[in-house]
This record gives sequence, structure tokens and C-alpha cells, in this order.
Amino acid sequence: MTAELVRGQNHPLSRNRVEIRVSAGAAVLALAATADEGGRLAGPRALAHPGARALPGLEVPDRVDDRHRFTVDLDAVGADVHRVRVLLVLPPGGPARFGAVAVPHVAVADPEGAELAGYTVTGLDSESAVVALELYRRQAAWKVRAVGQGYAGGLGALLADAGLAGPAAAELTAAALGLVASGDVTLAALPTGGAPTVPRGLRAPEDPAPGPTAPAPVPPDPLPPAGAAAGPATVAGGPPTIDYAHPRRRRTTAEAPEPAPRPAPADAPGRPPRPVAGDASGWSMDERLYNQVWGMFEDLARSVAAYRSAVDFADSRRDRELDAALADPRHRLGGAGDAARDTARARRDDLVAQARAVLDRDLVQLSAEAEVVEPALPAAYARWDAPVWHAGSVPEEGPLALRLGDLSLPERPGLRIPMLMRLPLERGLWIDNGRTGSEAAMTMDTERLRRLAMDMAVAHAARLLAVHPADRFRVHVIDAAGAGAASLAPLVRAGVLAAPPAAGAAGVTRTLELLTRRVDLVQMALRAGAPEDLPPDVDRAEQLLVVHDFPHGFDDRAVTRLRYLADEGPAVGVHLLMVADRDEASAYGPLLDPLWRSLMRLSPVPDSHLADPWVQHAWTFEPDLPPQGSRVLEQALERVARARRSSRG
Repeated sequence: MTAELVRGQNHPLSRNRVEIRVSAGAAVLALAATADEGGRLAGPRALAHPGARALPGLEVPDRVDDRHRFTVDLDAVGADVHRVRVLLVLPPGGPARFGAVAVPHVAVADPEGAELAGYTVTGLDSESAVVALELYRRQAAWKVRAVGQGYAGGLGALLADAGLAGPAAAELTAAALGLVASGDVTLAALPTGGAPTVPRGLRAPEDPAPGPTAPAPVPPDPLPPAGAAAGPATVAGGPPTIDYAHPRRRRTTAEAPEPAPRPAPADAPGRPPRPVAGDASGWSMDERLYNQVWGMFEDLARSVAAYRSAVDFADSRRDRELDAALADPRHRLGGAGDAARDTARARRDDLVAQARAVLDRDLVQLSAEAEVVEPALPAAYARWDAPVWHAGSVPEEGPLALRLGDLSLPERPGLRIPMLMRLPLERGLWIDNGRTGSEAAMTMDTERLRRLAMDMAVAHAARLLAVHPADRFRVHVIDAAGAGAASLAPLVRAGVLAAPPAAGAAGVTRTLELLTRRVDLVQMALRAGAPEDLPPDVDRAEQLLVVHDFPHGFDDRAVTRLRYLADEGPAVGVHLLMVADRDEASAYGPLLDPLWRSLMRLSPVPDSHLADPWVQHAWTFEPDLPPQGSRVLEQALERVARARRSSRG
């Protein structure tokens, strides 16, 4: 039975030698590209096109046609190939955009001819090139994913998004499309006259639709430049949004990354392999785990998006069928109308049940992977209740990322994906202690909510101190009214703060002047090309400023300095963590809007406040706090204090 995919959905492949079948409403070029786990092309030779048709394990057609078939042997592709993408491109001299022709359909079949999965590429308009689907490696097994990412800029824009920009992309585009324009590639004859040929992928009204009409594209560039932050990002005027990028460490060596561990064999034929922690590419185990966690996040997002899309289609088709039944006067009275309505509802329930079965299959696999990955996470990524916190020591290197909490979706609330933010922090954090921020906060006592928010800030500060080498990270605190003293007690007792918590207007001014001076001096040193020539009293460690109960104790000059630190500080190692109620700063009006937008808002209580612009999910964020009655946070801070004394003595 063919699995009809919707955009973003994946399906396991039972065979490693498959046939790709393309049917389109116009003559197209069928190309193939091989990429690494991050979706990046290794170079111009990673694209198979009519001028250079063959890559290890595959050979694309040498002609432009509305029908294509070619074989992919996944056992023969290189070990560094994690994705094989099928690209469709409109050639010169034909239709200029896919929106002007019948939608293309792409299928994957086994060597015997039985189709394993199919995808109708809907939602295209001005695009002239599209990544139709991809075969990707996951835990030593291969899957197919419906992508449907189109590019109005054509093949050149597609290649640029895959990491092949500049002259190389231009030359490769010219090589692929220039052959068509020059006549070196055969342009197959198309039917003339009458209606356009309808691809086999178009379905009759009684068949399941392939998915939504509005595009929800797979991110075109899953690997931004080194140092880019991964995680939720703020959209002006809206809630925080989640960025699906997978940043990696800046490559400082030509050595190859450590290979990922091989997954355990499947329990039985036809079942997926048992998951293994670190089953992703990377230069270290920490980086492999980081990439694996974000891969799990992507898989959960796609699986739930596919399920919701199928439910929406089932509801829409049921409504159309009910409208059609009621429009027929013969069905308004008697048993015929009831039978039509019962049939429409039963078909809807059957479609939803099928979609749920596919979702449950994916959720079971992801849950099994989470159970394996969670215990293997290092302290920077682990929950506070993980054993690694009891057996740890102060590290010699800084971490790749930091766990801020957990993300989940209502289809499986118990499946929680760690929310990891890349370090060093490129955006400040804002823990919202206001009661109007969410429904969960409105039901909580104000004092309890404020205490939870400050406890969360202290937990983040303690985690940052514990996962950095001794004397590589400093924490400053502004608590103008002293209302956060109870939460700050572990930091104060351990003696790990850069200075006692600043109180009153004078303390606010003194702390902001210190950090503002540091930002100015480091910026001047960098512009002068002499980053090492800093005054001896300038602390070279990363700095975190925790601000509690803003704007208490702040005058206009202090507010201006705070905004300056939020904008300029992250680039030179000064980071901001605010615990504040935006309503209490309403007197400043729009003056502070840029400040709030520059910070990532987090809730101290579980809340669905992280918006998802890709597949329109509202992710539930749940903060990670030390267990009640546990001394794990105090013990971590004691280790930091001991390490500092040892390094100085």
C-alpha cells in the first residue's frame, strides 16, 4: 500500500535500492543532490544534472520530460552522505513557474515496482525550482520525507540555501540549465492541444488529499554560520518563535569529525533499529548529542504537523460531503440523507484513525529515543534531577549549548524535548513574572509566581557557572529592592557572585557603569585589532547580569544603559537575564519595546507561549528547576567555589 505523504511527513523505507518516479504537468529537469546531515552540499560535484549525471549510487535522466524514472542505491552512497534530495527545475523556454502548470507528483518505489510512498507537491506558485522530497539516513535506516520547498529564484537560489553560493552556484546553474538552452539535452515532446496532462499524483475527490494548500516549508538552511543561536527567536510585535537551525561549532581543524555510534540492530525484520545516544554527526559527543536532540525536535514537529494536516483535510472533506448530501433534495428526507451523513462521518473517522496510527508509530520511536538520549546528556543539557549533576566536576572547556527547559506538544505531553540554546548567548533572556503573561500565570498567587521566576533565574545562573571552567564566567545581580534575597541565597552563600547583589539606585548605577565600561573597552580593542590589549582591571570572563524586578531602582539613564547592554553586550561577552513584569514598566511606553523584543521570553510556569512559524505549532515550554528538597544546586555551586579557590591558590 502506497503511503501518501503530506508536506513535512516522513515514512520508513523497507528497501535501500529504490526507484524515483516523477510525473509533472510540464517538462522538467529531474536532478539529485547529496548532502550531509545538516543539509549542506559538499560542493558542485554533489549535484547530479544532465551535464554530470552520475553520483555514487544514482544517475539522473539526461532529458527534459514530464515523466522521469531513475534508481537510487542507498547502500552505494558515501558514508558522509546523509540526505539524497530530488530536485525538480523548470527549464528555460518553458513555463516560468510551477503555479502555471499542474502540480507535480513524486513517488518512491521498490525494485519490483510497488510504490512505497508518494507525494503531490502542492502550494507552489512563483517557484521555478523545488526540493520535492529527500531520502535521509536516521539511526542507520533510511526514510523518505516530503519536503516541497520551492524557490522563486530558481536553481541558483536552491543551491545557495544548500550552502553552495557565489560563483560555484552560478557556474553549476549555468551548466545544468545551459545544456537545455543550447539543445544539448533532449526536450521531450509534450501533448499538444486540449487540457493539460494531469499527473498521476492528482487524486479523485474521494481519495485522501496530499496535504494543505498553504506551504509550510522545510527550513531551507539548517546550518547557519558558526556562532548563530539556535532556539526561539522573537518576531517584532508577536510572541517568541522557534528557529529550526542547527548551528555547529566553528571548524578550527581539518580533521574529520568523530563518527556517530552504530545503532543496535533491530529486534526483528521490518522494525526500526533500537536508538543509540549520540546518533548524529559532530566533532565531539556533546555536539552529536546536541544535533540529535534538535533532530528529535524536528521529527516531532513534522510528525505532528502531518497528523494535524490530515485531520484538517478529513474534516474539510466530511463537510463538503455533508453539504453535497444536503444540497440534493432527495437526501433531505428519509433514510438516504442519514446514510450519506453516516458515510461521510465514517470516512472522516477512518482517515483520522489512519493518520493517528502513523503518528503513534513515530511517537513510539521518538519516545524510545528520548529514553536513551536523556540519561546520556552532559550537565549543560541535562535536567537538574539527572545523575550527572551528582558525579560531575567543573569542566575544562565551555559547553556548546545550555538547557533552558523542555518543549512538548499536546499530542504527546509526556514526550519532552530538551530546549537547548547555543552558547555563548547571542540574545538575552526575559523570565516573565507578570500574571498577565499566560493563563497559567493568571491562576497563580502573585508572590508565588515571582518566587518561581527568581528561582528559575538562579537555576540558569547556577547552571552557567557550573558548566563553565573556573573563573571563566561571572554573575552580577541587581536586586534593587532586595525582594529576591531568598532565591539568591545559594549564590550568595557559595560566594560565586562577582559582587554582592546590588541594591538601591546607587547599586544599580554602579553595576551598570562597570559592565558598560567593559563593553566599550572590548569593542574599542576589537576595532583596533588588539583584543589582548585590555586594561588589567577589565575582567575577560563572560559576564551575566541578572536584573530582578525591573524597573525598580532604575532612572532614565540606567534604562538607557540597560538597553545598550542588551543590544551591544552579547557580541563582547556581556549577557542579560531579566526577571520582570512588562506591565510594571508600562510608564516608559514604546521606549522599551525594542528591549522586550530583543529578549527571549520564558515563562516560570508551563505555558504554550512559543510560537512556531514553520508548522504553526504552539509549543509548551516547561522550565527545569531543581527538585524540591534537593541540594543539587548548592552542591554544584560548592564545586564551582572549590575550583575557583584551587585555581587561585
